[in-house]
Amino acid sequence: MNTMPSSSLPLDRMQAAAREACGLLKVLSNADRLLVLCHLARGEARVGELEEVLGIIQPTLSQQLTVLREEQLVTTRREGKNIYYSLASTKALAVIETLYREFCGGGRGTAKARSGPR
Repeated sequence: MNTMPSSSLPLDRMQAAAREACGLLKVLSNADRLLVLCHLARGEARVGELEEVLGIIQPTLSQQLTVLREEQLVTTRREGKNIYYSLASTKALAVIETLYREFCGGGRGTAKARSGPR
């Protein structure tokens, strides 16, 4: 069954949308970045927490967080010595929720974004 709506978008808008989607999918195609975004879909987290929970070593985590910041998929806030990351892209969240449902959660629910520290 086809669940895709029929598109009445002009070709140039469809092409622009396809380029934007490809850009997001390219960022999500890295397993470490995908893990980080999946974790952040549950709420903001400190860098140390991400490192501990996800098992990503600090240099790699830093590199991937830089990519996510540059792509404007995450935002940061500083509290004392701690830097907190949160998911900033509703489009990325929608993709993450779909991936979670299809690959991790089955019918058990999806990750939900929430603001504020845990």
